Amino acid sequence: MLLNKNKNFCDISPTCYKISMQKEIMKRKLKDVVGGEVFSKNIQNEKLESLAAEHSSGLIKRGPGIDPVLQENKAVNINIACKSINGLIIHPGETFSFWHTVGNTTKKKGYKDGRVIIANKLMPGIGGGLCNLANTLNLIVLESPLDITEIHYHSDALAPDEGKDVQLLVWCSDEKLYAELRSERAFPYTYKIVEEDHHFSKEGEKWYRISKIYREKYDRATGKLLGKDLLRNNHSQVMFDPELIPKEQIR
Repeated sequence: MLLNKNKNFCDISPTCYKISMQKEIMKRKLKDVVGGEVFSKNIQNEKLESLAAEHSSGLIKRGPGIDPVLQENKAVNINIACKSINGLIIHPGETFSFWHTVGNTTKKKGYKDGRVIIANKLMPGIGGGLCNLANTLNLIVLESPLDITEIHYHSDALAPDEGKDVQLLVWCSDEKLYAELRSERAFPYTYKIVEEDHHFSKEGEKWYRISKIYREKYDRATGKLLGKDLLRNNHSQVMFDPELIPKEQIR
């Protein structure tokens, strides 16, 4: 069989994709076994004292071309995953891993078909939509001094660097996802995520969303800006109908 040299094995067919996914799952499990990391696993119902960051977002999108069933299923999937994370305590020296904590998304656990991206195409897939939860966790972590040790756009691994316990709270209510990052005592700094130079551009037959994402660091006591770091030079392919792009944001 002849293959395009630029085509990945996982993109050949749905079967090849499943094979590649199982290979990556086994690689990750082996890495967890031999890596020596201590993963957070203790759930605590009582909230830690200090609120470091919080965020909320809509669970269900509605509009032209959006499958309402997949959106409802996404909300179910996120709610299931939240229950495995909510109240998790991350002690100093421990690592929170989205992959390790949530685990495999299977029908047996109650997960349903949501939207997933395979070979740059949106399609149904078991557990689809958890990127919404992972991205929400990423946002609240970026508003803290925690170290993100690994990220693949749809997952996080993080560890405390202030010598104190921190806690993740995530829950769903009234079609919204809520997340809080708490600590035993207030961090000495506050953080703000800002986006600059946001616009859309057409490259060939595809559209891209372009911007720069920065994290600003402030002294909690004085409010003085202490630093500004570029987190991501964003260049993401638009996966929705380009007709919905506001004309004033096109360059």
